[in-house]
Amino acid sequence: MELGHLSLLLYIVLSAWQKMAVPQQSATISIRRATSDDAPGILACLREAFEDYRQFYTPDAFLDTVLTPETIHERLAKTIVFVAVSPSRQIAGTIACNVVNCDEGHLRGMAVCPAWRGTGMASQLLSHAESELRRRKCTRITLDTTEPLKRAMRFYEKHGYRRSGKISDFFGMPLFEHYKQLVREDTPGS
Repeated sequence: MELGHLSLLLYIVLSAWQKMAVPQQSATISIRRATSDDAPGILACLREAFEDYRQFYTPDAFLDTVLTPETIHERLAKTIVFVAVSPSRQIAGTIACNVVNCDEGHLRGMAVCPAWRGTGMASQLLSHAESELRRRKCTRITLDTTEPLKRAMRFYEKHGYRRSGKISDFFGMPLFEHYKQLVREDTPGS
């Protein structure tokens, strides 16, 4: 085989492998409100997304982050959970939100499976949660992150979140609060 043909063959194989290994940004995902039937998929997504950080978490903090079959149902009952569903109908991302008081909402449980990172899925999930809280008249959103999640902190800062200075204890780990003031969207005729 000539060198040119070998290079072409190698290029084709690598291109095919890349398309299988990393979902393309143009791949159609759908974001919808989660149901109890989604619990196993949400648990799998959370575990896959946070597994690389397990060593940096205390055991209880990790378990509270990735949830259990019991605690996922509590989250589904007490918060609004969204899931990002891949074309193959797998849950590839999730985020939860709830109203804390008359004008403040809170986000938690944001996760995107590693294969879907960099596709814009996280931004879409965040946008859905913010829109839901805005629809519920929230003007401020808070969220908490742990020190190992530096990439998540940069993501939130890129989307307008700032550290509030509040640090609390999360099962023996520092938990950093971030916040964002929402701009009210004027509706036609208002």
